[in-house]
Amino acid sequence: MDHNKYTKFSLLPLLFFILIFIGSGIITQDFYQLPINVALIATLVVAMVMFPKIKLSTKIHHAINGARDENIILMVFIFLLAGAFGMITKETGAVESTVNVGLTFIPSQLLLVGVFVIACLISLTMGTSTGTVVALGPIALGIANGTEISLPLSMATVVGGAMFGDNLSFISDTTIVATKTQEVKMIDKFKVNFLIVLPGAVVTCIILFLLSMNIELDQSMDHPFNMINTIPYFIVLIFALIGLNVLVVLTIGIVTAIVTGLITQSIQLNNIGSTLAEGISSMQDIAIIALLIGALLGLIQYYGGINWLLTTIKNKVRTVIGAKFGMGILVSAINIATANNTIALIIAGPLAKDIADTYTIDRRKSASIIDIFASSTQGLLPYGAQILAASGVASISPVMMLQYSYYPMLLLICASCAIIFNYPKLKSSN
Repeated sequence: MDHNKYTKFSLLPLLFFILIFIGSGIITQDFYQLPINVALIATLVVAMVMFPKIKLSTKIHHAINGARDENIILMVFIFLLAGAFGMITKETGAVESTVNVGLTFIPSQLLLVGVFVIACLISLTMGTSTGTVVALGPIALGIANGTEISLPLSMATVVGGAMFGDNLSFISDTTIVATKTQEVKMIDKFKVNFLIVLPGAVVTCIILFLLSMNIELDQSMDHPFNMINTIPYFIVLIFALIGLNVLVVLTIGIVTAIVTGLITQSIQLNNIGSTLAEGISSMQDIAIIALLIGALLGLIQYYGGINWLLTTIKNKVRTVIGAKFGMGILVSAINIATANNTIALIIAGPLAKDIADTYTIDRRKSASIIDIFASSTQGLLPYGAQILAASGVASISPVMMLQYSYYPMLLLICASCAIIFNYPKLKSSN
């Protein structure tokens, strides 16, 4: 295939998807009007009929390869296990008890800040933003239902905290890829990255406090809880902090919830299978969406759309500041096209290193810049795994959370200020 012949038009499916999905929601004022899976199927049809000289069998082959990408399949397993964990903890009373513990002991004005900080810590130690969202999502849902806190705000807070750790964690895929492609040590990248994003995290906490400072719990209402029922979430938290694989963490959480449910007699043995199946079924739509996104990515990449992005942005770079912004725009554009910040970093990382070397940019900064832009973009994508997972847990439109995505937006601001003002000042790493 002559990629040069098709690259100018290879991103048209993405533009089509954005037009019909976001556009229809804006026009109708109802983002449920066109479900995202329907929009993706329509987009895949458009991608398939493009470039008629290419055999349909070849297009199908590359779409299937995209759908079965390791990251996509892992995402699917996380979604399904998360659904099972969410349903079994709901059925056994774990969610209700855990939420009521928070409502009882944490001042209402600090609930949102607490959710954000806990999400930051879990994602920092677990290394996965999606795993953090599915683990804390039910808690955020329960807090919103038990207070006057907006449900989209509560879920967006979890996503923001999840992106904090995804950007900084030593075991995060994005950190690993960013440091490997830039050939820097993780600890060196962490120090630079942390200094850049810390103001954004602090401002986020202040915003969340101001938004919830007037929230009052109904003191006449009782918030009963059984500490035994909260054990599954504490177990998940502990193993997440240890840094165990998210699939293992969720599996342990499911088993623990079953055991505690049987001990407290909040679930019957003959209901366990149907409860788990119901939870898995509740996440099937999101799992299918992940597969469709993977298939679309496979076609766009085969058509040469990613290569076109790489070449176009590289040709626009003229100054050091422009080079730094070029890195950020490059990885953001690829992330928008792929809906996967890890894949975006894998693709953009080598070129970012070339740009850094050409303009004598410290690679600790180039690693931080591309990781921050990838994480912030991912946290703002309504069709990204993190927001999709949160919307699935809360049964709300993913677009409803965007206006409350404070931390991802502040990440972009922090990174932009760091580029413009050359912050932080670094000594030679040698």
